[in-house]
Amino acid sequence: MTTSAPVTLDVAALRASVERGYAGSPLLRAKLDAARIRAADLHAAEDLERLPFTTKEDLRAATLAELSAVPEREIVRVHASSGTTGRRTLCPYTAEDVQAWTEMMARSFRYAGVGAEDRVQIAVGYGLWTAGLGFQAGAERVGAMAVPAGPGNTELQLELMCSLGSTVLGATSSFALLLAELVRERGLAEELALRVGIFGSERWGEAVRRTVESLLGVETFDCYGLTELWGPGAGIECSAHQGIHVWSDHYHVEIVDPDTLRPVPPGTVGEAVVTTLTKQAMPLLRYRTRDLTFRYDEPCACGSPYPRIGRLLGRSDDQIKLRGVIFLPAQVDRVLAALDGCGPEYQIHLDRDPRGRDSALVKVEAEQRPGLAEQLAEEFRAAIGVRVDVELVGYGELPRTERKARRVFDQREH
Repeated sequence: MTTSAPVTLDVAALRASVERGYAGSPLLRAKLDAARIRAADLHAAEDLERLPFTTKEDLRAATLAELSAVPEREIVRVHASSGTTGRRTLCPYTAEDVQAWTEMMARSFRYAGVGAEDRVQIAVGYGLWTAGLGFQAGAERVGAMAVPAGPGNTELQLELMCSLGSTVLGATSSFALLLAELVRERGLAEELALRVGIFGSERWGEAVRRTVESLLGVETFDCYGLTELWGPGAGIECSAHQGIHVWSDHYHVEIVDPDTLRPVPPGTVGEAVVTTLTKQAMPLLRYRTRDLTFRYDEPCACGSPYPRIGRLLGRSDDQIKLRGVIFLPAQVDRVLAALDGCGPEYQIHLDRDPRGRDSALVKVEAEQRPGLAEQLAEEFRAAIGVRVDVELVGYGELPRTERKARRVFDQREH
């Protein structure tokens, strides 16, 4: 296998970003002062490790004025994170930030083969959440027809798909799965013109991909992004579907060990840490995303010059610890994707008995065939290193959602 050159870092752009942050952001100035480092001290890519980390807690604790590296009069928009894991994080944007984000989202659409002939049905949230406006701006930039359907309202979504002949669906994977199942139930597949699905905002696996692609007749693309990093469109799969290309001309990605915070080799799972190079209103210095992934070191078959990270495996603060063993929901995904008769929907229920012994029950939508539950239990034990109980439920019995799916229910916290 041919090995690519190491991921490069534009040191001049890094210095400019650090200078911008130090001059304008009280939060970053305090961090850089505490670390005793200035932009002028950065001469090579290795110097990036001298910069301090920034965490979500840092951003949540700061006011908009403390976060912003530009005067308030230059801020043209404010978005906020979804608040899934706590208090919302406010993120300011300059006009230049909005334009850079639009171009990144348009690039993502182009990587998915979307162009001026397409009709893009945008079934994600608008308002403070970045998804809707990001998808719409990117679709319009490539010349496509944007259909701002917004989240939820499955009847409207199906009506628009059929009446407008939508060719592209932008959604969370959970909502796409719900719509796909409704299309199957109502026999609407022949009325659809869909060919591409672009899904983001939550981790999803091959079992969901296989189901949605078969029911909607689309090719699916995993779209990366987070509000702090502009929003959706910070990266996407190409048609090779071997990892997510990230836009290294706008930000740099490190993969570090979540415990030691030291860089890990290519192919080793760690936490993605991002440093922005072009962000104006809120530069990020070594921001800990908590997303678990890995870095590819070989060039992509598509010929893209942009580096790749693996599709997300979970979050470093969402790892499940059961009887001393740590595992991720993504490991459950992989087992289900490999076994016939299993659907992509599941739940993990964790509990603790009065003696302090932990237990786990995995509910799986699957065929009710003899021996399947026992087979799944063995496959899970082999995959995650600890025995769990398995309960098979009928297709459609687990709740569906129009937003991010909840997979883990930990009763040990109560």
